[in-house]
Amino acid sequence: MSEALQLPVIDLSSDDPLSTAKSIRQACLDLGFFYLVNHGVEEELIKKVFEHSKKFFTLPIEEKIKFAVKNHRGYTGLYDEKLDTSLNAAIGDAKESFYIGTFAENHLNQWPSEEDMPSWRSTMEAYYKKVLSAGMKLISLISLALNLDGDFFQKSGALSEPMAFLRLIHYPGDVDSSRDGVYGASAHSDYGMVTLLLTDGVPGLQACSFCNSNPLIFAFSIPTCFHLRHQQVCREKSEQQKVWEDVPSISGAFIVNIGDMMERWTNCLFRSTIHRVMPTGQERYSVAFFLEPNKDCIVECLETCCSESCPPRFPPIRSSDYLEERFRLASTASAENHRINI
Repeated sequence: MSEALQLPVIDLSSDDPLSTAKSIRQACLDLGFFYLVNHGVEEELIKKVFEHSKKFFTLPIEEKIKFAVKNHRGYTGLYDEKLDTSLNAAIGDAKESFYIGTFAENHLNQWPSEEDMPSWRSTMEAYYKKVLSAGMKLISLISLALNLDGDFFQKSGALSEPMAFLRLIHYPGDVDSSRDGVYGASAHSDYGMVTLLLTDGVPGLQACSFCNSNPLIFAFSIPTCFHLRHQQVCREKSEQQKVWEDVPSISGAFIVNIGDMMERWTNCLFRSTIHRVMPTGQERYSVAFFLEPNKDCIVECLETCCSESCPPRFPPIRSSDYLEERFRLASTASAENHRINI
């Protein structure tokens, strides 16, 4: 059995933003995962979101496919995605999901009718708005953690029209976990800025660390090229031995992890850690909120994260181009259904 990670707990309601930012910085240097509490999303709303999610996924498949994904909104079926593109498995990941996109493009979202599923849309819209608000507060603290102004990402235009996606996810409990290469979600890093995840408490989520004998790799005060190279090795899925550790859920707390675009912005200083979901023989539900910058945002190394001795590791890239390419690689069905540049 895997060891359980002891992740730091970040209080979003703290009245000491600089101290909170310091704690976030340490968490992002170490593993890129932490818990977020006092985030302003009410327990009753969270309960309703999970109830409505279960109602949708218990529909017959012929009903669910009426909402088949278009423009990265709607339903994706079992095995329609394989997040670890290096796997030779013939089938994709054992999960189904439903995407809801930004309300700035609400005409692209697909909604069950009020007659068929009363309050389904209004519940998801309310939750989306609440988590977006929490995410924006968190990004301000991350800005401070990077020695930037708290409103840096807003003023730079990166979050003028954030491209956030809410994803309801269902992992069936009858998956044969003894088969090689069968995962609830195979090993991957998330693509955007940050992810805010809630689960129903059923285990399965694991994060990856790498064996390394050098104690400086996670040093808070060593943002050197040596440090950056080792973190980049992890992102490139090196030959080092992977260590998978369970990420327990805390009731009412978000599990937050850093995504690839934030890692690119920070020149690998903040870690976009590889993680996966293992089948446990139990049915599992989760709700993921992916906070991404606006479509046309150019993601490039921040001035506070590079120097002559540590130049930028990645070329600038347009946010939506990066996302579409990652969606294309992971899709086992038609990648055209995940286009967001429209």
